[in-house]
Amino acid sequence: MTVVVVNAGIGNLGAIPNMLKRLGTAASVTADPDEIASARRIILPGVGAFDAAMQSLADLGLIEVLNRKALAEGVPILGVCLGMELLGAGSEEGRLPGLGWINGRAVRFRSDVDRPVRIPHMGWNYVRPTGNGALFAELGTSPRFYFAHSYHFMCDDQADIAGVTRYGHPFVSAVHRGNISGIQFHPEKSHRFGLQVFRNFLAGLVDA
Repeated sequence: MTVVVVNAGIGNLGAIPNMLKRLGTAASVTADPDEIASARRIILPGVGAFDAAMQSLADLGLIEVLNRKALAEGVPILGVCLGMELLGAGSEEGRLPGLGWINGRAVRFRSDVDRPVRIPHMGWNYVRPTGNGALFAELGTSPRFYFAHSYHFMCDDQADIAGVTRYGHPFVSAVHRGNISGIQFHPEKSHRFGLQVFRNFLAGLVDA
């Protein structure tokens, strides 16, 4: 199997394979470590609570194989929404450690008197690509995506930031380091913009 969408019971699992199918790419939705071990592209989606997501990955025996694919084999991996937050060291929302592939952690949005915001951040918003990585290729300088989240990623290394969005204050909406990428928005709900992000992630995959 070439493209795997990790099924840890924490994501919108139907919409992502449908988007990939529109690009002519079949994807396996699975929690089988052996299928994940054979993947050449891995998507880690997620919604809900950070600790519940990490505990699910642990209970399913997926952390070891994900670490091997990400760190030893260098297979391209894309974290989506909560899946992006799992790439870091942890979250204010919970106590369990994250995967630790990107230096940083998830923090909750703050609303202040000068810049009041509703939490969660829901709806369409713009992303300003930084030029780090190729996820936003062919999308111009201000692509729009659909967001639904209460926490956002704080990068320890500014070089890992791939996209920035403003909601009250600017926040990191995409990260990239080597073969590992994360996006805070939902590409599967973002129409042509999300389709292009998936197309960019799949680039170079000739046997899908």
